[in-house]
Amino acid sequence: MVGDGQVEIWTDGACSGNPGPGGWAALLRWRDHERILTGHEVLTTNNRMELAAVIAGLSALKGSVPVVLYTDSRYVRDGVTRWLGDWKRRGWRTASGSAVRNRDLWEHLEGLLGNRPIDWQWVRGHDGIGYNERVDRLARSAIAGSGSPPARS
Repeated sequence: MVGDGQVEIWTDGACSGNPGPGGWAALLRWRDHERILTGHEVLTTNNRMELAAVIAGLSALKGSVPVVLYTDSRYVRDGVTRWLGDWKRRGWRTASGSAVRNRDLWEHLEGLLGNRPIDWQWVRGHDGIGYNERVDRLARSAIAGSGSPPARS
């Protein structure tokens, strides 16, 4: 259950081919209210769509309300909670010295973090978790907006 002063954000990204057409979805829950956001790109990657969902969800918030953010992307969760600081210290380079992929989206996401308390929760995808399954369906359906058929599960 969503705490009185916090927002839950459930996110997912999907891609038909990788790269290929993609879609993303974010579902925001606060008290008894829900808001669904979706989008698509014609040529993208799954990781970009995962990041786009998180960015859209956090961008929709006003103020610094506490957030519990659920994602089935370890790339997103670990990127924010483990790697981001090191990437910046190394001039946006990975531990192996290569350029960080999706830097534009990581920088955008970093700008949204601010002082907002965010509890980053990883959930196993396709494991029967209701809201995760719902954003998965929404993300796959959003691919249709790119002019391509939805991705397969």
